[in-house]
Amino acid sequence: MSANTAVPSSSEAERHAHETSSDHTVAPGEIAIGVVIGRAAEYFDFFVYGIASVLIFPKVFFPFVTPLAGTLYSFALFALAFVARPIGSAIFTEIDRRHGRGVKLTIALFLLGGSTAAIAFLPNYATLGATTIWLLAAFRFGQGLALGGAWDGLASLLALNAPEGKRGWYAMMPQLGAPIGFMLASALFAFFLANLSEADFLDFGWRYPFFVAFTINVVALFARLRLVATEEFVRLIEMRELEPTPVFETVRVHGRDILVGAFVPLASFALFHLVTVFPISWINLFTQRSVGEFLMVQFAGAMVGAGAIVISGIVADQIGRRTLVAVSAGLILLFALGSIVAPLLVGDSEVGQTIYVLVGFGLLGLSYGQTSGSVTSNLGTRYRYTGAALTSDLAWLIGAGFAPLVALSLSSEFGLAWVGVYLLSGAVATLAALGYNRRTSAAA
Repeated sequence: MSANTAVPSSSEAERHAHETSSDHTVAPGEIAIGVVIGRAAEYFDFFVYGIASVLIFPKVFFPFVTPLAGTLYSFALFALAFVARPIGSAIFTEIDRRHGRGVKLTIALFLLGGSTAAIAFLPNYATLGATTIWLLAAFRFGQGLALGGAWDGLASLLALNAPEGKRGWYAMMPQLGAPIGFMLASALFAFFLANLSEADFLDFGWRYPFFVAFTINVVALFARLRLVATEEFVRLIEMRELEPTPVFETVRVHGRDILVGAFVPLASFALFHLVTVFPISWINLFTQRSVGEFLMVQFAGAMVGAGAIVISGIVADQIGRRTLVAVSAGLILLFALGSIVAPLLVGDSEVGQTIYVLVGFGLLGLSYGQTSGSVTSNLGTRYRYTGAALTSDLAWLIGAGFAPLVALSLSSEFGLAWVGVYLLSGAVATLAALGYNRRTSAAA
């Protein structure tokens, strides 16, 4: 292909970037590094906000209610980003189609980093009153719009470039961004909790992780743009493998596949917040355990989760990705039943809390490692890029967006066993969606 060939869905600036990179063909390993960096940056923003929703926002923005009510209000705002994600996907898909992926990513990641950093400058409720809550909600909504727009297709590119028999191995690599992002966020908050007084932490210490998020997003932006501008990426766009299509057209053609695909990862996504954000709220509200120390237990759990994600790639290439997702859902179902019958969860026993975190992160890694795109083969080639984005948005909204709010509401009112019931519903939904998908695929 000549240097003068027009690139579909590409702006003039993006074509210039492509021309300067046209002699560089990226290997799957290089793509994987870019994907992991990008996902880790997104999840760092995600978990910084999630941890602050428990430790900071109830005291800084909702001091006029009880700590429990303040945390529930914070979790309600937490869910706003998941509501905004599909809206962001629709808006940024049009930006992608008209101006190119590089422009879309630049706007999305600056919006993400800017919204996160802006939260650090918010005055407390005593200074600005209800206005500061509305600003927090607006910035959280901005984070959600940006996350919808940050879908770059690099994970699909990685899977398409995977060597024969290694699809599961390469599919798990983008998922490593979640435990890496959580480890960075939890370690940073644990450091400030250990080295600052409570007054200083609530005054200025909590703001630093939000500042850091903007810097990390800038680094991630350049890492991703470098790959988006390559010959390999552009070639796949021209083959219509990763071309954005209008959202309404995609839904009209593949609405059922998107809906089924959104329910497939529900076991994993329900567990996602039940081992990360929710346990911190329970420890903070209902136990005497040090939150900083518990964050380091979760840090260890995230390491276990990262190892389980790697194992999922090995196992998936032996037994198949969908089979592994089904097996993982079955294990999560057993874990949920155990939580109902004998709720180790995060009760009064520190040993029980630690076991729950470590086992939960292990199951999360095993399941989450292969949930990305496990049914995207149902999508036509033309609709794969936009369809995969919408499937992911819907799955996060249904499975994870309201999980901390629901789990804390149920457990504070009826006991921890009800958290197990909530997790059980996610596992059942995954198994039902996989079964339905298998039947319809066989019928076709």
